[in-house]
Amino acid sequence: MSPLQRRNYPSRRRKYKDSTVTCLRSSGLFHHVCRSWSFSRITNFKMAFVALIKTLPFLAVTVAGGAVYPAMPVDKTTPVQQRIAINGPNTVTVAWNTYQQLTLACVQYGTAANALGQQTCSSSSITYPTSRTWANVVTLTGLTPATKYFYKIVSTNSTITPFFSPRVPGDKTPFQINAVIDLGVYGKDGFTIDMDLSKRDEIPSIDPSLNHTTIGRLAKTINDYEFIVHPGDIGYADDWILTPRNWFDGKDGYQAITEEFYNQLAPISSRKPYIVSPGNHEAACQEIPLTSGLCPSGQKNFTDFINRFGRTMPTAFTSTSSSSSAKVNANRARLLANPPFWFSFEYGMVHVVMIDTETDFDDAPDQPGGSAGLGAGPFGYSSPIWQQLEFLEADLASVDRSITPWVIVAGHRPWYSTGTSSCKPCQEAFEPLLYKYGVDVAIFGHVHNSQRFAPTVNGTADAAGMNNPKAPVYLVAGGAGNIEGLSAVGANKTTNRFAYADSFSYGTINFLSEQRLKIEFVRSDNGQILDSSVLYKAHTERFVVQ
Repeated sequence: MSPLQRRNYPSRRRKYKDSTVTCLRSSGLFHHVCRSWSFSRITNFKMAFVALIKTLPFLAVTVAGGAVYPAMPVDKTTPVQQRIAINGPNTVTVAWNTYQQLTLACVQYGTAANALGQQTCSSSSITYPTSRTWANVVTLTGLTPATKYFYKIVSTNSTITPFFSPRVPGDKTPFQINAVIDLGVYGKDGFTIDMDLSKRDEIPSIDPSLNHTTIGRLAKTINDYEFIVHPGDIGYADDWILTPRNWFDGKDGYQAITEEFYNQLAPISSRKPYIVSPGNHEAACQEIPLTSGLCPSGQKNFTDFINRFGRTMPTAFTSTSSSSSAKVNANRARLLANPPFWFSFEYGMVHVVMIDTETDFDDAPDQPGGSAGLGAGPFGYSSPIWQQLEFLEADLASVDRSITPWVIVAGHRPWYSTGTSSCKPCQEAFEPLLYKYGVDVAIFGHVHNSQRFAPTVNGTADAAGMNNPKAPVYLVAGGAGNIEGLSAVGANKTTNRFAYADSFSYGTINFLSEQRLKIEFVRSDNGQILDSSVLYKAHTERFVVQ
């Protein structure tokens, strides 16, 4: 979420209200943007500023430098920005970018680093206007479940990387996943440790990815978790305007931040499946309302997000239930899924659903006429019912709790928060379905801190608490770290049980058994457990409808 948008926009018909933003100090024209400024004043300032730099290019002499791209390798087939994802039962996608189009993208793999006896290739190598790179995807199928594999992208300059193949639905072995949301680039175009903007020019010469406190913690604990969910706000390339050197080079500033972030993420995303859905910062080249039409053709309407993740995320799994209605609903969900915006997958004892809180429902904030003014989407049909909502109902109705007892839903904008950034249109669209089908945990971000709420429905805490509630536990895991800093904890609502904004942090979910699940929030810099709770669910019904 933008520092200009830390508030709730319940309806496209309502006016923006005043809001505070984080104080940013820099040299040059954009000297102060401080907490005392209202939302409308900041928005007007940014709009006027963009118009100014477009019409008075000679002012560029007042700002030194320009966008700084990562160094391009001599061998342009060198893989960069590597990432893997769960794509289906016993199936993983391996994706990476190169600085030239590949006629054939290949991956060698096997169960021993010195015996990569299998190879799969693809001719899928695509790009978009403004991008310097091509995105390549290879799908590895027929993997032995829950097995350590190794892979090597075929190139003159690549390494052998381990990964763990997906667990089959119904595997009741305990495991952990991480929820990392609102994660941005580290360095001159992003944030630094302790959010001290004055340290931007003191970045070490070593690869900075592990200096990112959250990425560093994910690297140190790489053997503790099996995949990551990141529902939105990935990299913060659209915040190029917050770095003075990018003011007269916005197109390249956006792309440079995009490249740098995915390079920094690669030590994690190349080894652990990285599952995403959209946030507002993926929508366009900048977050100034009603100006996305001015963005270059490659930097609007979620272009990079679609290019990067559209061929790697799953759709929905074929049901392994003996129930014919479950099979019908699962097949319907497969037809209605639209990755990387909305989709689902099953892994061991959990069914995971990723949703799009930005577009494709009534009054969705990012779509045309929405409160954010970003003019993106929609990406599915809307009549007689929104495709995304039809998908969600069919998908949740297909879940057989005897196979996957736990159901997790993850999206970007929360409707429960201690601050004012609560998305009412999101609540109206999604909460009834989450409650109806007994979703256990709902994970969101957008607000830049960590929060845990009691099991809640319609603003009221479930009387059962964490002992077999009907309502979902709501989490906000938006404190991973980005250029906008952290959001202060707002008024403590009666359903809130934990809120933290003193340092960067992220969430973990540990599936202990079919009935017990542990939720923790971790401080990124030192690994301190900030909050820990256990949810008990009896899960006695195969198909939950309430």
